[in-house]
Amino acid sequence: MQEQYRTVAREGVHETEINRSRFICTLAPAATEQEAQARVARIRREHPAAGHNCFAYVIGADASVQKASDDGEPGGTAGAPMLQMLLRREMRYVVAVVTRYYGGVKLGAGGLIRAYGGAVGEALDELGTQVRQRFRLVTVTVDHQRAGKLENELRSTGRAVRDVRYGDAVTIEVALPDTEVAAFRTWLADTTAGAAVLELGTEVYGDV
Repeated sequence: MQEQYRTVAREGVHETEINRSRFICTLAPAATEQEAQARVARIRREHPAAGHNCFAYVIGADASVQKASDDGEPGGTAGAPMLQMLLRREMRYVVAVVTRYYGGVKLGAGGLIRAYGGAVGEALDELGTQVRQRFRLVTVTVDHQRAGKLENELRSTGRAVRDVRYGDAVTIEVALPDTEVAAFRTWLADTTAGAAVLELGTEVYGDV
C-alpha cells in the first residue's frame, strides 16, 4: 500500500465560460470504479440538454485504474487533458465530469484541450484537496477500571481513537502509522502496567 495519497476534499461544482460555451466541472471522491461510473451517470441525467459530459477518473492509491471519455468531442481533446490534470495534481480516488453547453463558437483542438484541462484545474483549486495517510488499526483490550484513564491519555497524546466498545472488558480501536506501532506497544505496557492486550488489525487510510 502507498503511504499516502491526495484526493478531493469534497464534492462540488465549478463553472467557467469560454467563448460563450459553459464548462461545468463536477468533482467528487470515488472509492471504486463503480462509484465513479455512477457519478458520471448521475451528472448525465442532471444535464440531458448538454452537448457533452466528458469524464476522467483515477481509482487506487497507486492510480491503478485510470479512465477518460471525450463523449463526442474530437478524440483526445477532453477526457485525456482532464485525466492528465488529475494525474499532474497527484489526485487519487476522484472522478471529474465536465459538462459543456456549446455557445456557438468553435474552440479548435488546442482550445478544447485547454478548456477541459483548465476546468478541472480550476475546480481543484476552488474545492481544495486533502492528504490521506496509511494507518494500522490496533485494538487495545483493557479492564473497566483502567479504560477511562487510558482513553483520555490516548486522546490527549493525539492518537486517533476510532471506536470504543464496552463488554466484559473495554476495547479501544486506534489508528497508528506503521512506524509508531512498536513505540505504542511499549507506551501501552508502561501506561497500563502490562494490563492491556494489543492486537494488530488491518491497514486503512485516514485523513492526516
